[in-house]
Amino acid sequence: MNIGIVSDTHDNVDAIERAVEIFEEEGVEVVVHCGDFVAPLMIDYFGDFELHGVLGNNDGDVANLQAAFDALGGESELHGRFASLEFDGLSFAVLHGEHEEEVEAIAAGETYDFVCYGHHHQRELAEEGRTTVINPGAHVLARSDDDRTVAIVDTLSESVRFRSVLE
Repeated sequence: MNIGIVSDTHDNVDAIERAVEIFEEEGVEVVVHCGDFVAPLMIDYFGDFELHGVLGNNDGDVANLQAAFDALGGESELHGRFASLEFDGLSFAVLHGEHEEEVEAIAAGETYDFVCYGHHHQRELAEEGRTTVINPGAHVLARSDDDRTVAIVDTLSESVRFRSVLE
């Protein structure tokens, strides 16, 4: 299974539409959003996928974000500030990650196969023992064009690839 990882879309419709195109090209079934959707209207763009999201520091309209997730139906869910997910036997911790120490502590615990976070607007792929740490990048105020990316996790090979939303 291919899982799309995205974060910090911040109402950037062009980037969201491109991310959705990439996810469709890659045969993604599940999208994990690491927070900072901002407007509830952004949720609808991910309607063709099972969507799991966490709240970021700019996601203030929680009631309407929750209503948008509820409208998607199926297995889609807004998990609050933290999600513990499992796909194809692999475990995923998902948080927005405002505090790098928290991300590092979760990864160092080696409880999860993947720790996915956002907030810092810079993509990252790192190994911490048995845990892979992923920041998929950002779509507003990215540190560079190289950080305007999404990540694809292939659960069969347990591999991670980045795709640019600028291509």
